[in-house]
Amino acid sequence: MGWETILLALREIRRNLMRSSLTILGIIIGVAAVITMVTLGGGVTAKVTSDIAKLGTNLLLVRPGQGHHGPGGTRSTADTFEVSDAEAIAREISGLAAVAPMASQVVQGIYGNENWSTTVTGSTNAYLTVRDWPLERGRTFADNESRGSKSVCILGATVRRELFGDQDPVGAIIRLGKLSFRVVGLLAAKGQSSFGTDQDDFVLIPLRTFQRRIAGNTDVDRIYVSARDGVSTKKVQRDIEALMRERRHIVPGDDDDFHVRDMQELLSTMTGTTRVLTGLLGAVAAVSLLVGGIGIMNIMLVSVTERTREIGIRLAVGALERDVLMQFLVEAVVLSSCGGLIGVVLGIAAAIIGAHFLSVPFVFNLGIVLIAFVFSGAVGVVFGYFPARQAGQMDPIEALRHE
Repeated sequence: MGWETILLALREIRRNLMRSSLTILGIIIGVAAVITMVTLGGGVTAKVTSDIAKLGTNLLLVRPGQGHHGPGGTRSTADTFEVSDAEAIAREISGLAAVAPMASQVVQGIYGNENWSTTVTGSTNAYLTVRDWPLERGRTFADNESRGSKSVCILGATVRRELFGDQDPVGAIIRLGKLSFRVVGLLAAKGQSSFGTDQDDFVLIPLRTFQRRIAGNTDVDRIYVSARDGVSTKKVQRDIEALMRERRHIVPGDDDDFHVRDMQELLSTMTGTTRVLTGLLGAVAAVSLLVGGIGIMNIMLVSVTERTREIGIRLAVGALERDVLMQFLVEAVVLSSCGGLIGVVLGIAAAIIGAHFLSVPFVFNLGIVLIAFVFSGAVGVVFGYFPARQAGQMDPIEALRHE
């Protein structure tokens, strides 16, 4: 009986193919939209997670000022750090893998006839550890180069491309502003971050060289701190805050004139935000499924009216009320399920194309595909039940008299 009922439903759908296609259009759009939005949202979340991971392993960032506070999100100012602050953190805080003080400035890089405005960062070899940034070629700074303010540098991939093209830069002499530097290493490419900045567009030089020959001061703009695996970054953050309050002579009750940002917190906040937005977009797209369900109910009511004599004949020759109800209910479910299948195919295709154009990974989510398809079938059950019940409760004699 069940298979025969499905065949009858398919026959009725084929009989009015254009009307059936237009009926399930809302289901198709709804399922496709839900799958596309949720899949792209998963891709964006994965990209954010990957980009935050590229910043470094178990990373904390210590900066002067209180961050963004007050009207307009202005940043409060405070005295910069010194190298001794980074040394104190490395010496007195337990569970650390590396500590890297750093300072930066935009400088014009020149090699031959090529020039490129880039960010020159002064730091130590520990910078590569905290940022989890390997070298593609060359070497890091030697101890005498770091201590003796030597004019050596390590290039990011973007600077290498703009100044050298396909040439090997290791050993070459470039100018940063008015100063000459020898290239001793080339960093592996990291690409663009989720914040829209090119992570490879910078040059790394020894911190002492930067302070003495470029900045002309001993300021440290920020300190990167990397905790060892298994060490709680929350505890490290609290220990750093306590130490810096002591070193900067902040009395109890006064606000900090610095802030320590845990990148794990940033990751949690950003991924949480993307998930909420993905859920909202998916919910908005799911409204199309309800609209499609209303369309199915409308068409099924019309179908019941058109087939009143057929229903009367079936009831007159012995069909039970539940048989007629099941016939129309199955027809509604088959309609919505066909729309769900088409929507799944279109949704996955749209997600693949969207992920390509948005430069985010395609993250296939089997769960949301199954949920969208099952929901489309459920829409057929819910919105097809009333027309099917109306057909099953017809009086056979009155149905046979219907013109």
